[in-house]
Amino acid sequence: MGIHHYLIDVVSPKKIFTVSDFKSRAEKAITDITKRNKLPIVVGGTGQYIDTLIYNFSLPKVPPNYELRAQFDKLTVEQLFEKLKKLDPERAKNIERHNPRRLIRALEIISSIGKVPPLNTSPISHNTNYDVLWLGLNPKDLQKRIATRLSARFRQGMIAEVKKLRANGISWQRLYDLGLEYRWISRYLQNKITLQEMKDNLYRAIIQYSKRQMTWFKRNKEIHWLAPNEVERLKNVNQSISLVANFLSS
Repeated sequence: MGIHHYLIDVVSPKKIFTVSDFKSRAEKAITDITKRNKLPIVVGGTGQYIDTLIYNFSLPKVPPNYELRAQFDKLTVEQLFEKLKKLDPERAKNIERHNPRRLIRALEIISSIGKVPPLNTSPISHNTNYDVLWLGLNPKDLQKRIATRLSARFRQGMIAEVKKLRANGISWQRLYDLGLEYRWISRYLQNKITLQEMKDNLYRAIIQYSKRQMTWFKRNKEIHWLAPNEVERLKNVNQSISLVANFLSS
């Protein structure tokens, strides 16, 4: 059985894709899926993006300021974080401090409206237009799974992908902003670190990111955390659909 995936390869890597852009495209996809009497499944990922989609979060209407971004691009990630901490200490407490794209966006919003609207730490207090079943996966062998998946991605040509992006005119800075894999591979391709250092550092960074994900999602008491045997059942598509149906009927 084939399952159609949405919001993959929908934007040029040269274009900034915000949480507002994600929310708009995801809502259109959900509308399309439900009109065909199908069940939309939102998988992730970045907790802030999912919460923004599911709950009625109000997003700041601040357009990109490319002149300001050009100035911030000259700063290190440490300088960006210190600047944010000075201007908006509350936002600095819960931002991904090593992600320059998010730091710059926060500073951009502050320059426009004075501060970043706070992220609510209790998402279930918000209203939602959807009837949501939250399922959480937390397998005991998560780190082993991460290592296996990362090895597979290297075999499938992840380094070649970054080389191709560079050949197509994507800057090193933009690659750094795109995420952990692009960031560490870019450092390797610039001969700043060895191949093994790149793989080791990337693996550790993904582990740390998974911990931040878990911290975010554990705030949501509506999530049904699946037992290890149920996680294994999700490897099979038909069993996955059956499992979701059982939860919906319970």
